[in-house]
Order: sequence, then structure tokens, then C-alpha cells
Amino acid sequence: MFRRAATSLVSTFAVVFFHGISLAHAAAGAAESTTIGEVLPVWSAIPFAGILLSIALFPLFAPHWWHRHFPKVSAFWGIAVAAPLIVVYRGNAVTELLGTYIHEYIPFIILLWALFTVTGGIHVKGKLSGSPALNVALLAIGTGIASFMGTTGASMILIRTVLRANAWRKNKAHVIVFFIFLVSNIGGLLTPLGDPPLFLGFLLGVPFFWTLKLLPVMAFVSVPLLALFFLIDVRYYRREEKPKTTERARVRIEGVHNLLFLLGIVGAVLLSGVWHAGTVRILGIPAEIQDLVRDAVLVLMGIGAYVTTKKRIRDENEFTWFPIKEVAILFAGIFTTIVPALAILQAGEKGQLGVLMKTLETPSHYYWITGSLSSFLDNAPSYLAFFNSLLGKFFTGLPLREGVHGLITEKAVYLEAISAGAVLFGANTYIGNAPNFMVKSISEEAGVRMPSFFGYMFKYSIPILVPLFFLVTLVFF
Repeated sequence: MFRRAATSLVSTFAVVFFHGISLAHAAAGAAESTTIGEVLPVWSAIPFAGILLSIALFPLFAPHWWHRHFPKVSAFWGIAVAAPLIVVYRGNAVTELLGTYIHEYIPFIILLWALFTVTGGIHVKGKLSGSPALNVALLAIGTGIASFMGTTGASMILIRTVLRANAWRKNKAHVIVFFIFLVSNIGGLLTPLGDPPLFLGFLLGVPFFWTLKLLPVMAFVSVPLLALFFLIDVRYYRREEKPKTTERARVRIEGVHNLLFLLGIVGAVLLSGVWHAGTVRILGIPAEIQDLVRDAVLVLMGIGAYVTTKKRIRDENEFTWFPIKEVAILFAGIFTTIVPALAILQAGEKGQLGVLMKTLETPSHYYWITGSLSSFLDNAPSYLAFFNSLLGKFFTGLPLREGVHGLITEKAVYLEAISAGAVLFGANTYIGNAPNFMVKSISEEAGVRMPSFFGYMFKYSIPILVPLFFLVTLVFF
């Protein structure tokens, strides 16, 4: 029965969606100067919303079903967009979809895979005390390194160290929550390596070091959070029954050679931002040679790290390929379904979301709308959507590189707003950023009783983060 109902739903959706795209095609043909983004209906973005809601809700309400079937869900939503577009627009649609994959999806996944593989071979070993001072130090270190090895990499390196240090404590859920706040999100605000949204901006032409301008924002948020965490942790620590004996062991890092591979990743990304070697065509799509070289180096760094790291170290890190596999599959669907939404946003006030675009005027508007979506959906596509919205609003019709240059030189505060909103607000829920759920899952496997989805929000993120984010608005945007 379930299969019949699902098949009927797919068929109905495909017919309606195909009909709507056909009408848009006819309307576009009536005026040669009209772009597809100006005529596509708003509901052509339904598959994009559908896949994001699927990612948000299924793991909460049907976790076992989701674990088995998420590739099918991603494929369904992706095909729901790609098939009608290809049938109606043919070569143009194929070019658009291939361009999205070659320019954005593949480099995005290669970077995540390389960081995930390299950091998975770095293991911090030793007996730590789990005192408030040590916990603050670990969170501060994680916040500091997250921008240079990614929030995913920093989280995977440090979360098990934090868990081992606090294993003897009864009250430790708050430690993991603040870890998610700082290491898994806020710490990634400074470079394109830090968080996926900023890397997408880099791929679209934002200079690598431009995001360092956000250091005051990061300090404004992270310093009060570290201070508040220390006060809370001291309170809980005083209630704990201290271990009768304190075994001390030298702390050491195993797999330290992987830091060389990490430097190789940073160097490759930097090189692609300053070196311009011309273009080649891949399946008819122009691609920058320096970007291809960067991706090749990232793959070599990941392979080198995996081959040269002892299996014992990865076993002690409980390293598996499932997290990056899940991200790759789900984002394949996301990057496909986002094509109509991006086309509409790029049309600016001429598109079907013209009324909404007109209401977004100030940097604070963009900061909050990008952040709000990043809280409950995924911050990477949320950033991408409003990045394109800004291009459509201020630089409609200009080539991408010219529009991005204009955004940086003339409307920089708007770009700062969506960058900060995407990264900071990803900490508001478990589903705001990929590392959040990974850290929660690892912590629960270690026996930590983590707050529920809404418990996390109402006990921690809303009373702690949201007031801070309002202050960021007043001071910076």
C-alpha cells in the first residue's frame, strides 16, 4: 500500500511539475529577453523545500526508516526537478545542471571529503581531568582551529577528547551543547575552509581572506559564550563527586603527520584563489584550470592521509565513511533541486519572489532571513540562495564574476550579513549544520543524555544564542 501511494504521489507531482515548467517555457519563448528565473513559478522550488524538510524531519520522527532510505529520498527530489527541466529545456537544462555540479557540488564534496579523511587520522590520546578550566581551553582551541580545518574536522578531532575528559562527570550535556555552539559552528566564520557556506562563496568568487573581516563578529559572540560556559561549568563541577584518585598521563597527538596533509589542503585552496591558469571544457562546461588542480591536490591529500595513517588510529577515532557518504548523497539532491530556486532569486524583483525581494532592504533583513533558514534547514543552501538574491537585487544581468566583485566593493556589509547569519545561526538547532548531529550522535553513543530537539532549543539556543545574535544586529548590521 505504501509503495502504491508513493508511486501515485510521484506520478501526480511529476505531471503537475512538468506542466508548470512547460508553461514557463512557453512564457519565456514569448519574450526572448525573458530569463527562465523571471517566469518559473514559486512552487517550482517545492522539491528544494521538500528535500530540506525531509532532512530535518525524518531523522527525528522515523530515524530507522531514514537511515535505510535517505538515498531514495534524495534521488526522488532530484529527479522531480531534473527530469521536467531536461524534457522541456533540453540542452540548456543539461548545461545548467552540469554547471552546478562541476562548479559547485563536486568541489564542495571533495573539500569536505579531504578534511574528513585527514582529520579522521588525528587522535588526541591521554588522561584529562574534565575541569572547567580544561573544558574552556578545549572549546577555545576548537573554536580557533575550526576556521582552518573546518567545523567538521575540528569537531571530529576534539569531541572524543572532550568526552573522555568528562567521562567521570554526571552533568556534562551542557559541555557538548557549548561544543556544538562554538566548535561546530561559530569557529568556522573566518575562512572558506571553516564552514560550507563560506566555501560556496569562495567558489563563486569571494576572495579567500575576505571573510577574515568577520573576526570582530566571531570574537563578539565567542568570548561571552566561553565566559558564560565557564560560569555554568563551575556550578555543575562543584556538585560532582570528584574521583578519589587522579591518574595523570601524558597527552600526545597520534597521526600528527596528517597536519602536513592539512597544510596541503589549505595551500591548494589558497592557490586556486590567486592563480589564474585559463579554462578548459568538461562536457561542454567551461572550468577553471586552477580549480581542477585544486581538486586534484585535495584528492591526493585525502588519499595520502588515509594510506599513511595506521588503522589502529582510525579505529580509536571510531572512523567510518558513513557521515561523508550521507552528506554526499543528500547534497547531490540539494544541489539539483536548488536550481529553480536560484534562478528565481537571480531574477531579483523581476522574478516570482519580487514582492519578497522588495521587502529585503537592510543588511539586518538579510542577516536574519539567512540565519532563520540556516537554523532549521542547512546553512550551505541557505547562504547560496541569498547570495544569489543579492546578485539579483543589486547586479541583475551582470556576469557572475562582475556581480560578485560589485557585491564585495559596493555592498560588502550585505555579504557580511548573510555570511554571519549562515554560520552563526547554524548553531540554533541540531539540524542547522552537518557536524551538529554528528556530535550529538557520538555523544549519545558515549552515554551522554543529550537534550531533545526542542529541549536543545528552549533550554540552550533560544535563551543564550538568540539574544547574542540580536546584539550582533545592533552592533554590526
